[in-house]
Amino acid sequence: MTTAMQFDTQRAEILEDREPKSGAQLLLESIAAQGVETIFGYPGGAIMPVYDVLPRVPQLSHILCRHEQGCGMAAIGYARATGRTGTAFATSGPGATNLVTSIAEAYLDSVPVVFVTGQVATNLIGTDAFQEVDIFGITLPIVKHSYIARDPADIPGMVAEAYFIAGEGRPGPVLIDLPKDVANALTTERHRWRPYPKQKPEMGKSQDIAAAEQLMRDAKKPLFYIGGGIAQGDGVQEIRDLVERTQIPVVSTLKGLGSLPNDHPNYLGMLGMHGLRAANYAVQECDLLIVAGARFDDRATGKLDTFAPNAKVIHLDIDVAEIDKLRRVQVGLDGSLKKNLAALDPFKDGAEHEDISEWTKLCYDRRAEHAWDYKSPITNMTTGGIYAPKLLHDLSRRADDSAIITCDVGQHQMWVAQHCYFDDPKDHITSGGLGTMGFGLPAGLGAKLGAPDRTVITVSGDGSIMMNIQELATLNRYGIPLKIVLLDNSALGMVRQWQEVFFEKNYSEVNLDDNPDFAAVAKAFQIDAFTITRGDEVDAGIDRLLSTDGPVLMHVKIDTAENVWPLVPPGRSNADMMER
Repeated sequence: MTTAMQFDTQRAEILEDREPKSGAQLLLESIAAQGVETIFGYPGGAIMPVYDVLPRVPQLSHILCRHEQGCGMAAIGYARATGRTGTAFATSGPGATNLVTSIAEAYLDSVPVVFVTGQVATNLIGTDAFQEVDIFGITLPIVKHSYIARDPADIPGMVAEAYFIAGEGRPGPVLIDLPKDVANALTTERHRWRPYPKQKPEMGKSQDIAAAEQLMRDAKKPLFYIGGGIAQGDGVQEIRDLVERTQIPVVSTLKGLGSLPNDHPNYLGMLGMHGLRAANYAVQECDLLIVAGARFDDRATGKLDTFAPNAKVIHLDIDVAEIDKLRRVQVGLDGSLKKNLAALDPFKDGAEHEDISEWTKLCYDRRAEHAWDYKSPITNMTTGGIYAPKLLHDLSRRADDSAIITCDVGQHQMWVAQHCYFDDPKDHITSGGLGTMGFGLPAGLGAKLGAPDRTVITVSGDGSIMMNIQELATLNRYGIPLKIVLLDNSALGMVRQWQEVFFEKNYSEVNLDDNPDFAAVAKAFQIDAFTITRGDEVDAGIDRLLSTDGPVLMHVKIDTAENVWPLVPPGRSNADMMER
């Protein structure tokens, strides 16, 4: 990923247009020309010229979120749900810095979003002017590309280039910083970008494909390890076809959930720190790991030098920098995941290969042995309380097949990953690489606006929802029918769990027993809301949640002491899973 300060004038054509237009008008018209329909933003002084023009560009629908971070997270949710590039606006200074977390979120999860920030006038840049920050410099490590507009004539080409870069190859965020005087300046010139030749990721070299196929034929215990790159590389059908051709078992990362449906006969579940036993054991015992669209993240691998210790590795990724970065591989296939997965056919024409039936039987027997039991005394909560994993399992199964679940970060995030059903990666939108509390609510509203015909459910925790609870006002203003499940254990649950297990129960600053009445808070925002506290209220609560037409919040009180299991201790092998 590269960063450049200026629009590539070497690739621009200078066109004459008799009608003078401002930089702000050119910006909005150029964004509309990219097919953008929805912008999430918050106005302010430096970006005010853009908002002055906005009502005159009817192709663009602007959603006023109530915090710039909410704007950015909503744009990410929109991009994840639609597969298109999201767009977010903010003003200079604090408006721009409030976007930084969203920019980092998009960067670490490879989400295409164009962020536009206002900036003080060019003659004031570097003078510590009112609401001036160097957002270009601040975001250098977390953008795929960035610009400072200097000439309004550059803006049409700059916008076209920005959207191209955001979505090309491995997707990511692009920043355009627009000084106020450039936004106000009039020009009759248009520097139109001449597009770079579309970089169509190619299939790996034939000899590498052949080498990968030979490794697959020679393996006695092969295993697919798939990640978020499968969906981003449009390779969902291809990985499913390859699994059918080979009958090799599959584990996935958090972002890879849904690439194979949960009930697929070859699927063992999520691996990693809160992965399933069958998945983690399979990784530790395999002799060939076929990694597709994943990057050996520490939450997936545990102690890296103990991860898949007996395995040779085939790594498929569009970003060549990921190959050999953390794990030396025997075969690396960079380029198009879609094409590389389609090309792999190790058993074609009856090619001789090792019998893996004993291995697959072991994997699937373990999956059955360690399957969740939703009818046990624990899950039925004989005390009368609500067991969150069972509630999420039941909700997921009762929602329609096209439902999208967005979630925040914490215990509830892991319960969603473990217990909800996904049959497509776009069904699950969560903060992976950055782990951002406050992600779920704005991402959910963005996803619902991007996919209005789908049911969208946000699962949040009592700690996370307070990070961006102001976006309830956005739901109300636009009547966005988002369904919110708020799991309230009166604690920062995941931190509390770690303090219990690893810090001798020193519960430092995790007590949230002074939480507000969240149902009352939602009603203050004119959002329908209700609270459930007992297991016998769950079925009716799910019915009410799913049948409510407008936005609704179900506040669920759960046991503070309930933890997420299994758990791999930090710095330990994935084989060292702890249980209840």
